[in-house]
Amino acid sequence: MAGIEDEADAVAAALYGLSPTQFTAARNAAAASASGAAASTIKAFRKPAVSAWAVNILVREGQLAEAIELSAALRDAQDDLDAKELTQLGRQRRQLVASLAKRAADLAQAAGTPLSPSARDAVTQTINAAVVDEVVAAAVLTGRLLAPLEAGQLDGEAVSEYVAGSAPDGAARAASPVRNDLAERRARKAAEDAARTAEHAASAAVRDAERADARSAKAEEQARSLRARADDLRVALDRAVADAEAAASDAERLRRESAEARSRAGAAEREAERARNAVPWRP
Repeated sequence: MAGIEDEADAVAAALYGLSPTQFTAARNAAAASASGAAASTIKAFRKPAVSAWAVNILVREGQLAEAIELSAALRDAQDDLDAKELTQLGRQRRQLVASLAKRAADLAQAAGTPLSPSARDAVTQTINAAVVDEVVAAAVLTGRLLAPLEAGQLDGEAVSEYVAGSAPDGAARAASPVRNDLAERRARKAAEDAARTAEHAASAAVRDAERADARSAKAEEQARSLRARADDLRVALDRAVADAEAAASDAERLRRESAEARSRAGAAEREAERARNAVPWRP
């Protein structure tokens, strides 16, 4: 079985590099010259969409494989990038995809099959999918693509609908492990973000508590100072009340003494008047 797959894959590698106008005749000739089981497999090869063929010839040139390897390395490192760097990385990726799509269109033009606008869009879509999705990348890099792809479109059962011949190891793998790995990276990133947020919140709470402690200590010191001042004022008030009461008592005593003195003075004055009147008068 492996020998049949190898034979069919070798034929497919050659067939899917031919322009779509050459494909059918070349496939039929290859099937006619192949052994029984391989001949049936080859005869069943479907003609690729023009956009898929353009991606296949781009793969044969080698630039797409290099771009996918670079993108994979950047994907692995993206958890350590900040938002600004990720934005820049996204812009660079879009520029890379656009450049590769233009190169594929140029290769198709040179091969005598210009791409329509819709086919160019499909090429761009497929290249972008290969750059961001390693399962799609494995399918694209076979160079045996049958139809354009989108990111996240493939799983183990769907590969045969988009790749002629045997499925590549990377694309035959179900997409779920890749998605699980992505989910794990996202979960780890989310957990790290949550931890940083919690740390920042804890630091802010500590700073708030320290400020509250300082305000509380200041308020307590001010309260102690005011209580001490109030105590001093109460002592001064008590003293002033006592002094006022003593002064009032002294004033009352002095009024009585003054009245008595005036009474004695009046009596003395009257006595003196009587004494003066008692002196004999001399002409």
